[in-house]
Amino acid sequence: MGEVCMTLVDASSWIEFLRGRDSVPGRRVKELLAVGKAAWCDITLVELWKGARGRQEKEILQELENELPLCPINESVWKRARKLALTGRENGLTVPTVDVIVAACAVTHNMELEHCDKHFNDLLPLAKTL
Repeated sequence: MGEVCMTLVDASSWIEFLRGRDSVPGRRVKELLAVGKAAWCDITLVELWKGARGRQEKEILQELENELPLCPINESVWKRARKLALTGRENGLTVPTVDVIVAACAVTHNMELEHCDKHFNDLLPLAKTL
């Protein structure tokens, strides 16, 4: 049996899901969770915990943190992120550092990236060239 292709979920889509919004990103996250293909990385967890609202959101986050795979931000990710930051800037992109790291993490680990943040539409193609 083949390996499950995981999807790295960015905080932008997690927020839609956690806040119970009936949005396309929220539904995509729900589907990824249902089929066991959702993953995240430490920097996304930091973003989510920083913005967690209310007891229910915190309980869901804690439960997911205990269950979901954590995609490592290792030296390969950091190296790609550094190159992506430079290449992005040279191409006129001004994006949050966290988004650069998340894009680098997804590409380095050959994962799809679930997001609803337009920065990634510009970042991901660049990251794949590095």
